[in-house]
Amino acid sequence: MPARARGQDLVWRRPRPVLGPKDPRRGWKLRKIRELLRDLPDDEAAVFQDEVDLNLNPDLGCMWMPRGQQAEVVTPGTNVKRYLSGSMSWRTGELVATQGTRRNAELFVAHLEDLRRRFRYCRRIHVICDNARFHTAAGSKVVRAYLAEHGGRIVLHYLPAYSPNDNPIERVWWHLHEQVTRNHRCESIEELMKLTMAWLDEHGAFKIEGAMYQRLRAAA
Repeated sequence: MPARARGQDLVWRRPRPVLGPKDPRRGWKLRKIRELLRDLPDDEAAVFQDEVDLNLNPDLGCMWMPRGQQAEVVTPGTNVKRYLSGSMSWRTGELVATQGTRRNAELFVAHLEDLRRRFRYCRRIHVICDNARFHTAAGSKVVRAYLAEHGGRIVLHYLPAYSPNDNPIERVWWHLHEQVTRNHRCESIEELMKLTMAWLDEHGAFKIEGAMYQRLRAAA
């Protein structure tokens, strides 16, 4: 330990990354989303949307292992990726997931179509998502064309920039990594996808996590 650290009650630990940039309109954007959810009509649905990466090369993390022994996780060397575009229902916690080989506008639009079919009984579906260019009509011709055809039923709402913690589906992906993908031993990406979809099916409805949304639910 360096001499200057002695007696200062310091510990040697890895820092936690924190996003530096802030959206100057964060408060206004979150207030509009809270108002949307609070006043949501019975014949409309609201979902929180995001994508997640699935890697054949597993992310390594802590796990239980016999004392004095270090567990080994065999990696294939050459990574293969798949992606899920998912949406979590505000009312029920139900999760709708669409598989794809690329994280792009085509996957996003395919997912919007899955939402339109899943919530076919709803007059309108409000999709709350981040500001990725392929989520916007301005950034993608594919999205623009889809909204031109179905914009009456699909309405996009954007979270503040640089604020992944404001999207509760991020917690679903965190649990997915913790329980399925971290330290996985799948030999093929197909096996990992099958394991992932089975976990989502078995889990059923998810809890909306996040202080802002918990307070909103408690007040409803």
